[in-house]
Amino acid sequence: MSFAMLHYYVVLSLIKVLSYIPFKVLYVLSDILFYPFYFVVRYRRKIVRKNLTESFPEKGIDEIVRIEKKFYHFFIDMALESCKMATISPEEIKRRMQFTNMERVNEMLAEGKSISVFLGHYGNWEWLTTIGLWLHEDAVVAQIYRKLRNESMDKIMKSMRERMGNKCVEMRTTVRFMANLATDNRAHMIGFIADQSPKRREVKYYTRFLNHNIPVLIGTEKATKHFGYDALFASVRRVKRGYYECEFTPLHDNPKSLPDFELTDLYFQRLENEIRQRPELYLWTHNRFKYAMSSDN
Repeated sequence: MSFAMLHYYVVLSLIKVLSYIPFKVLYVLSDILFYPFYFVVRYRRKIVRKNLTESFPEKGIDEIVRIEKKFYHFFIDMALESCKMATISPEEIKRRMQFTNMERVNEMLAEGKSISVFLGHYGNWEWLTTIGLWLHEDAVVAQIYRKLRNESMDKIMKSMRERMGNKCVEMRTTVRFMANLATDNRAHMIGFIADQSPKRREVKYYTRFLNHNIPVLIGTEKATKHFGYDALFASVRRVKRGYYECEFTPLHDNPKSLPDFELTDLYFQRLENEIRQRPELYLWTHNRFKYAMSSDN
């Protein structure tokens, strides 16, 4: 057996063991793990502190530290919750990850309208891949994702994300995938985690987000407008530990009518509004503002 295969089975086994632990026990484990993770390992603490301080300059250091600690508590919760995706039943996940106003979404698909869902690294985005359980059986639902460098983790994550009827599509094959569905005249719903950073050589547009002028991906907007999709924003709420709600609301009634980049601006404005309500639910460990421009530029 190769090292890669051994690594795959070891990681998969660990995830499955964690997935069988009852939620109540899982959260006790999360509470215990917080202390070494935050105070000893200090996982990306400098990046998190820098991101929070720069994003909320109006907040004092005591409040920043409170948000930071809440974030790490949630970050560990979410990591363990994501492991549950390996074995959780459809019935259980539907109780814990609920989607509201799905009647309208199903009506749109039945009318032949295809949908782009703009979402971010906010709340438990891994559980959002269970949306297929809430759609009509013949509906096509997919998520665009960036392939992980670690092949074992990529294979495992893809398998968990596809368990509930969601199809994972690599970012580089997005246009081909969408074109094939358009050719087949099949209405579909595609989720885009649109707050990721572009590679530096691919930067074409900057927008204002959390007190930064940041480079952003514009492929979601371009694809949405090119194929004539309806554009929805996924608004996520953490009801309590282990329970979430997601509501889909229009970003704009007619995306094609908008000037270039305005749909992207609308998305980041909506995402920022969500983050400001519960900042601990955003993914602060990524060096999201690495290529941000100075406000003077």
